[in-house]
Amino acid sequence: MKILARSLVLLCLLICACVAQTASPSQPVQPQTTDPDLERLVSQLQRAHQALQTLNDWPNLARYRDANASTPPPAPGDSRVVFMGDSITDGWGKGKAPFFPGKPYINRGISGQTTPQMLVRFRPDVINLKPKLVVILAGTNDIAGNTGPETLQNIEDNLSSMSELAKVNGIRVVMASVMPVCDYLKPQTARRPPQQIVALNEWIKAYTAKNGLGFLDYYSGMVDSSGMFKKELTYDCLHPNDAGYEVMQPLAEKAIADALKK
Repeated sequence: MKILARSLVLLCLLICACVAQTASPSQPVQPQTTDPDLERLVSQLQRAHQALQTLNDWPNLARYRDANASTPPPAPGDSRVVFMGDSITDGWGKGKAPFFPGKPYINRGISGQTTPQMLVRFRPDVINLKPKLVVILAGTNDIAGNTGPETLQNIEDNLSSMSELAKVNGIRVVMASVMPVCDYLKPQTARRPPQQIVALNEWIKAYTAKNGLGFLDYYSGMVDSSGMFKKELTYDCLHPNDAGYEVMQPLAEKAIADALKK
């Protein structure tokens, strides 16, 4: 009976949360409690709130809306570059490793995203910023099924569509290989099988060569002799640490310079 009563209390809180959500969608109700049953239910409420937010703005167009609106057109002669990607791009510059200081480069990574989400936001977050070049790093979350099951063909189609949109709008394209994963620090290979990463990277390399695009090979710089993410370059076997970004930066700089020369 106590659990039932507590559940009824939480139901009231849920109703309040829904009402509050209408007024302020970014502020979910978070009741304070030390009761384990209520804590579990509150945790479920919070996850449901996050899922609702995702459904309300599935590609997360709101993330950079204000930043895009306040970004002036590139100055004459500027080689503006936009980095489109997921958490690996999103996290660049948030630690000690800087995000290309002094360069007219713009970060448009969003943690957890997949290629269909990036394709939807490609116009506001890339094309409308009028860069000379876009660097696309995507695919690992598609393999993991973050937004549902996808085949490699699905991922390839989305990457192709982004590159075609860029080319039609006079934007040069550098497509990056997907980063390796490992299980040294945290299990990652079950959700992101290394053989699928290798297969996708083989397609990316061939596609960029066939279509005259730039190829940025992060994978080779980050992988060890056993085909795993180098332990010293990652903090969780999926994302690079500061040392990892230090390896990535010159690779990106070279790929961008080569693509701008073409």
